[in-house]
Amino acid sequence: MSPDPETTATGRALRIGIGGPVGTGKSSLIAALCRRLGTELRLGVVTNDIYTTEDAIFLRGQGVLAPERIVAVQTGCCPHTAIRDDVSANLQAVEDLERAHGPLDVVLVESGGDNLTACFSPALADTQIFVLDVAGGDDVPRKGGPGVARSDLLVINKVDLAPHVGASVETMLRDSAERRDGRPTVAVSLRDPAGVAEVAAWALDQLAVWRAGALVSEDPGPPAPHGPHGHTHDHAHAH
Repeated sequence: MSPDPETTATGRALRIGIGGPVGTGKSSLIAALCRRLGTELRLGVVTNDIYTTEDAIFLRGQGVLAPERIVAVQTGCCPHTAIRDDVSANLQAVEDLERAHGPLDVVLVESGGDNLTACFSPALADTQIFVLDVAGGDDVPRKGGPGVARSDLLVINKVDLAPHVGASVETMLRDSAERRDGRPTVAVSLRDPAGVAEVAAWALDQLAVWRAGALVSEDPGPPAPHGPHGHTHDHAHAH
């Protein structure tokens, strides 16, 4: 078992924000990370939905953590508002989770499905993952936006579907590299243990840096103009 957060330079759990458009596999990624890391780390999860608790219900149904370590925030507003503009509800949920079930090593905070302008306030997330999927179109990284350009890790998910939807993973990786100023990008299928292992290794590296007191969240700057976005949830595919 890993050392208590109180013995580290930070005094609390690392908060990893996980965002991205609807249907890209954010909840499935969280489930996979919990399965992979749950035996060595003490984890908690906070999910965001507008009016429901769909994502928390999905994750509890996967049996990846004790149900009480998965809590839901109903934002009542666009998802980016609750992770970027007014993070008070999420901060309260994280603090309540740590108070009730801590000490924890990592809390994963999942945004509701949002568009490419979505990013986490550094007041909420210490580091953040942005998830795209090949079915959304291989031109999405080229379109950019704060999630693509400035997330600490960009995950291009469901690469096993690329031949079936006419998408080029190579194009997505090339365009991502052009917009990310050296920040890492991984192309994975969550059905492949190797893909999950790659994201889990990144998370462990972030935790080590966090415990050393050297992880500083980047301020994403002023919000970008709001683009069209949807908020439905569909967990039919776990890639």
